[in-house]
Amino acid sequence: MHEIRIDDPADLRLDDYRGLTDTALRTRGDVDGGLYIAESLKVIERAVRAGHRPRSVLTQQRWLDGLRALLGGVHVEVYVCPDAVVEAVAGYPVHRGALAAMQRPVLPAVADIVRGARTILVLEDLVEHQNVRCSKTPKAKSRSRIAILEGVADHTNVGALFRSAAALGVDAVLVTPDCADPLYRRSVRVSMGTVFQVPWTRIPEWPASMDLLKDAGFVVAGMTLGGGAITLDELVAEDHEKLALVFGSEGFGITARTDALLDRRVTIPMMGGVDSLNVAAASAVTFYATR
Repeated sequence: MHEIRIDDPADLRLDDYRGLTDTALRTRGDVDGGLYIAESLKVIERAVRAGHRPRSVLTQQRWLDGLRALLGGVHVEVYVCPDAVVEAVAGYPVHRGALAAMQRPVLPAVADIVRGARTILVLEDLVEHQNVRCSKTPKAKSRSRIAILEGVADHTNVGALFRSAAALGVDAVLVTPDCADPLYRRSVRVSMGTVFQVPWTRIPEWPASMDLLKDAGFVVAGMTLGGGAITLDELVAEDHEKLALVFGSEGFGITARTDALLDRRVTIPMMGGVDSLNVAAASAVTFYATR
């Protein structure tokens, strides 16, 4: 870790960090340039732990001790700047310890993600003995759950969905070509870095590529308000060993093309005159129910 003091906001070494506001980032070519921004010591730590490589780090003097503990063994330039310089460069006040310009990892193939999606559940064989439940030899059972994000446009929703997926044991996430970037700064921050621990990739030619999931034995269930839907409770009762859960865009939900190819259409029963939940909230409910 090589510490470099910079007091000039025009210094070219800070170019990766210029204009990190939401509006500015949407016009940048960071995806094509192989860059994403990790914000906060915790997020940077999770990214490094996942094997991602920092290109550089931008921070203030008061956060250096934490960075030294985190990146002491990593070969990286750390730009140490006054608060005013950091704010002038990034476009907003940075209060979470540091920003890191990270090299984007190569995304895995969809087939590899699907093949590796497996949770091993240990099921104890219980027997009754004089009114006492006794466990025999535990049995292992394999289950798989994958989430597909179709056209989810809000980066906050994408980040929140990844956090729920990590917390509730979803094995992998697939995002369609028109879905927001999971490595966008806000997505990463809202996910609290869990986007680095849940395997994910983009699934091309969606929904035609849904056949890849079905060929692998997955039941593909779309969360919808449309007709012919079963309840989430009914889906859980069916007890599928391989389940792919599709969540549609915030405004229009699952597309008609996708809906026509689903194995199941599923709805979360509502009360109080509410017709639907935000997609991030709906995903958390669904992940919990199907865990």
